[in-house]
Amino acid sequence: MSSSSDLTNIVALVTGANRGIGFETARELGERGATVVLGARELASGETAAHLLRARGWKAQALRLDVTKPEDHASAYQYLLQQHGRLDILVNNAGILCYDNAVTASPSELRRIFETNFFGVVGLTQALLPLVRKSAAGRIVNLSSILGSLTLHSDPSAPIYTSKVFSYNASKTALNAFTVHLAYELRDTAIKVNSADPGWVKTAMGGAQAPLEVSEGGGTSVRLATLPADGPSGGFMHLERTLPW
Repeated sequence: MSSSSDLTNIVALVTGANRGIGFETARELGERGATVVLGARELASGETAAHLLRARGWKAQALRLDVTKPEDHASAYQYLLQQHGRLDILVNNAGILCYDNAVTASPSELRRIFETNFFGVVGLTQALLPLVRKSAAGRIVNLSSILGSLTLHSDPSAPIYTSKVFSYNASKTALNAFTVHLAYELRDTAIKVNSADPGWVKTAMGGAQAPLEVSEGGGTSVRLATLPADGPSGGFMHLERTLPW
């Protein structure tokens, strides 16, 4: 697989794909020929998004998938196994945000954020890994954030130094740890695992003040999802740039 390749025979699952960065990622993969399965918590919203891609002549399917529900992980496995027999690309895009700090954050809110941003990703990835192993060149992309970088959060001169939203940032730091550990465990396979920072994007989560358009938000995910055989694994990247952990 390469960043310029035809993805005609590639099967990709993107979670949280009914809008925003997830939809843009699915759109770009579909445009290049991949069969894209759009995971969404509400099947109706997933179907609407998939219809938009099919209307352009691309191959898109919708799948009801709440990443916090183990039963949805199992049903996603069965769906992909029956429909495609394997999974070439898994983009763990679904995520949620809250604004809190380390002094007042409630344990219940911290758990809620981690359920989607971390535990859901780990559980779904583990459930689907047998299908990714069936791919000739499996790619797993975990949607992280530069706000997960402990190095930058510890540097008073860093541009994100004051961006201390505790639960969200901590969940992305944990997600980065999963990327490093999973890449290590799969080091002797053709599977590549990386964390992607999409940048600050104008989405429902990013807000209208974000500098990047939605059309730019899927760039890093698509690049990591289509890495060539000599591409990196276990990295943390924004486009071509490696970020500090």
